[in-house]
Amino acid sequence: MSTVELNKKIKNFKLAATGEQNITLTSLKGQNVVLYFYPRDSTPGCTQEGLDFQTHLAKFKRQNTIVLGVSRDKVRSHENFKAKQKFKFDLLSDEDESLCTQFDVIKMKNMYGKKVLGIERSTFLIDATGKLRQEWRKVKVTGHVDDVLAAVKTLNTLK
Repeated sequence: MSTVELNKKIKNFKLAATGEQNITLTSLKGQNVVLYFYPRDSTPGCTQEGLDFQTHLAKFKRQNTIVLGVSRDKVRSHENFKAKQKFKFDLLSDEDESLCTQFDVIKMKNMYGKKVLGIERSTFLIDATGKLRQEWRKVKVTGHVDDVLAAVKTLNTLK
């Protein structure tokens, strides 16, 4: 069950990330955060979603917004994925599913006729004070990043 609610502060987290670093939510205070959860490194949908965020990364930065991808893959896998796709944003490793559980993105999925627990593609927009401002669940990759960028721009005009 999700412990996050719209317009409420997000509990701090600390996860290992690409670039040999640990990232915490409190260290990102003062900028908006797009946290997107994806099932697995180097799969077609996840690659396309990452490439879409990469394409618009400069626009997010101009909106004082950092983009972070999250999956259960190990940091080493993330490093390879990031390097291969030339992503200029960090990927967080949630091997113990603590952040996935906090945001309630682990769902029963059907993979080749078999039921498995996996990450439901989801994105969350956290404002510069650490409050959840918008969420997208059961994300379809096509056009999604445009929707997120529009929401960031709207959030920034409300300040």
